[in-house]
Amino acid sequence: MTAVRCVDICKTYRQGDQDIRALDHLSVEIEKGEFVCLMSPSGGGKTTLLNAIGGLDIPDSGEVWVADKRIDQMSKGELADLRLANIGFVFQAYNLIPVLTAQENVEFVMQVQGIPTAKRREKSLAILEEVGLEGLENRRPAEMSGGQQQRVAVARAIVSRPALVLADEPTANLDSKTSDELMGLFKELNEHHNTTFVIATHDQRVMRYAKRIIRMRDGRIVDDIEQNAA
Repeated sequence: MTAVRCVDICKTYRQGDQDIRALDHLSVEIEKGEFVCLMSPSGGGKTTLLNAIGGLDIPDSGEVWVADKRIDQMSKGELADLRLANIGFVFQAYNLIPVLTAQENVEFVMQVQGIPTAKRREKSLAILEEVGLEGLENRRPAEMSGGQQQRVAVARAIVSRPALVLADEPTANLDSKTSDELMGLFKELNEHHNTTFVIATHDQRVMRYAKRIIRMRDGRIVDDIEQNAA
């Protein structure tokens, strides 16, 4: 079953007096349960592709399909509903809500999903323990290190066990030990829950866990290889 399908997508940005082609007639399919790393030089298009798959950036042309639904023609409301039900995001900038505690940040998506209070609490505390933040559930983002904030962001993304997780440089602010623990958690979700992962990264440690590496340059795929994951 196909989790993601992009067909001949293009995306151009205006930068000063220049047009920058971020995606150049790119086509790719990702099957359900795959663990994929996107790699490119800076400006090569991997984050734009990740955002297109998540419906955060609409391509100028072409088709984007997620969960057998064409998302590039959806309204903002339809996209929000699709993301809520199907996709977990891990952003490099964390995107935590500053006034909420770690636990409240993790619970936020479940609250929007209408999950009862007791169940939200149970699931949020369990996932915070799983990512190594037991005892820190009442701290706000400003009271946590960058690595701790990233783990809260990861917990929020995976707490509802979404079918698809999109991560942009998820280990950028983590030390080696925490990075390996995070990737081990991703691997467990991938293998035991068949969660599809698409990760944009420069980190060689992340690439060791990938079953498929897609290399991009100038908005195009230049290499697409299967490998034995760690």
